[in-house]
Amino acid sequence: MSMVLCRVMAIDLRGHGDTYTTDDEDLSADTLASDVAAIIDAVASDTPIVLVGHSMGGAVAVKAAPLIPNLYGLGVIDVVEGTAMDALTSMQSFLRSRPSSFSTISQAIEWCVRSGQIRNIQSAKVSVPGQIKNIETSKLATHDIDSLPTQYNTCESNPEPVLPRDDIIQEEESFSMPPPPPASSANSVNRKYVWRIDLAKTEQHWFGWFKGLSTAFLNVPVPKMLLLAGVDRLDRELTVGQMQGKFQMQVLPACGHAVHEDVPDKVAEAIATFMVRHKFAEPASDFPRTFPAC
Repeated sequence: MSMVLCRVMAIDLRGHGDTYTTDDEDLSADTLASDVAAIIDAVASDTPIVLVGHSMGGAVAVKAAPLIPNLYGLGVIDVVEGTAMDALTSMQSFLRSRPSSFSTISQAIEWCVRSGQIRNIQSAKVSVPGQIKNIETSKLATHDIDSLPTQYNTCESNPEPVLPRDDIIQEEESFSMPPPPPASSANSVNRKYVWRIDLAKTEQHWFGWFKGLSTAFLNVPVPKMLLLAGVDRLDRELTVGQMQGKFQMQVLPACGHAVHEDVPDKVAEAIATFMVRHKFAEPASDFPRTFPAC
């Protein structure tokens, strides 16, 4: 169901998806923010922009905001400076614990759901192929989906997650990731997939993604919304800012860090309500309006 009348543009950052640059390893906050601003300037410089980002993408959205003169609104999904900075020390441990490769696309999807990274199998079927690449062709797994219809559609319709929480950056709980799924000898010979981006090699940029994020977010001079999976994620600066009414906060329970994938309808309703409330867009239907938590 269409909720608002607007144009939606989704950007694959450098080093992600099908975006390739002369230096894909330069994932510094400043470079990524400049990339986003340049894309918007090239394709929508005369259009009011509501910029929305999740996790690291949310941090990039905040840093890109001052570079976008036609920015009208800002949405950040489940990223908070305090908890993100605290959790960086355990990031390498997490990365070492996850599988480095998969023999099939379905195997990667199933691992992401069973491990709790994504709790919605239908969302995982859409997003996971864009996060892995064929080791033989170096192309995204999305290019293989048409040639693997049976394999792709046979993963469990609703596999039970192994873990109760799923955050990559935000959570500090120590846990043991489930082992990599066993590789099928037939598939491992013909097809093998690895992660599109080697996150371990981006460590030099982690600090820059999140340092000063809360202050920068509060200082963006447009209406702002922060979507969270739990109120425990707020750090002190954002707690004070929320009490002062500097931004709209929306908490969506019963989901993990991948909020927009776990409960896409709820996230769409929250963003649509935000846009209609601030007259950024006209409603296209009588959709359920969300009430802000502040």
